[in-house]
This record gives sequence, C-alpha cells and structure tokens, in this order.
Amino acid sequence: MTHSNTPNQTIPPIAVSPDEAARLAGIGRTTLYAALAKGDLKSIKIGTRRLITIEAIHEWLSSHQTGSE
Repeated sequence: MTHSNTPNQTIPPIAVSPDEAARLAGIGRTTLYAALAKGDLKSIKIGTRRLITIEAIHEWLSSHQTGSE
C-alpha cells in the first residue's frame, strides 16, 4: 500500500554520489573532485560513502554565476 496519490511517482534524491553530482551539474569528475578538495563544494561522508546533497550542488553552482548572463 502506498501513500502517494500518483502511482509510479518517484521521489527525487536528496543526496547523490560524486559521479552523479558531476553528471547533474554538467561538469567533469575532475572538476567536481577539485571543488571537493578545495572545500568549495560541501559533501557528507557516511561510512566509506561520500555523498553530495542536491542543495550543496545548487549552492555551489549559484556561487559560480556571472552577472553578464
């Protein structure tokens, strides 16, 4: 039994792997790992797994916006 009104409705993830974060942001893995190493992009670690919240990806991308666009 589901509590959703719409069958087959998917819940978006709140955190993703670094590889998935790079794909979602449209950047390379090297660029993403460099941002993690510099501390520009926040991540969480649970056990041996590193995850990046969708919110952190949005914040990081927003910090790179230019005013000329």
